[in-house]
Amino acid sequence: MKEYLFTLEMKVRDYECDLQGVVNNANYQHYMEHTRHEFLESLGENFGRMHDRNVDAFVSRVDIRYKTPLHSGDHFLSCLNMAKEGPKWVFLQDILRIPDLVLAARGRIETVVVENGKLTRGDYFDELLKRQPNTE
Repeated sequence: MKEYLFTLEMKVRDYECDLQGVVNNANYQHYMEHTRHEFLESLGENFGRMHDRNVDAFVSRVDIRYKTPLHSGDHFLSCLNMAKEGPKWVFLQDILRIPDLVLAARGRIETVVVENGKLTRGDYFDELLKRQPNTE
């Protein structure tokens, strides 16, 4: 398995599946978003506190490639890496089925950071990433 900045284990719930018995495509985006929130929490931050300080991160683009379907009861790892592209922070996210680590979905989520109503170059995340994730 390649190295990731952050991973989160999750389990598919029955209601996330469609009539074909596989996870509905929209739920992969939910898994990825939940992983980004948990990653932020691991750095001692959350979107509510950021907003209270007039700092907001917005998703500006989502691209998800679906590779192998997940089914009800499947366990999976939601994995995250980040890259900076100009003013954007790009989250490169993989969803890997456990135990065989087969790629279920791959996402590229572009985000921008706005401070006091103005687009920034993402310096807020530059500073945040200097922290060590809390793995407890």
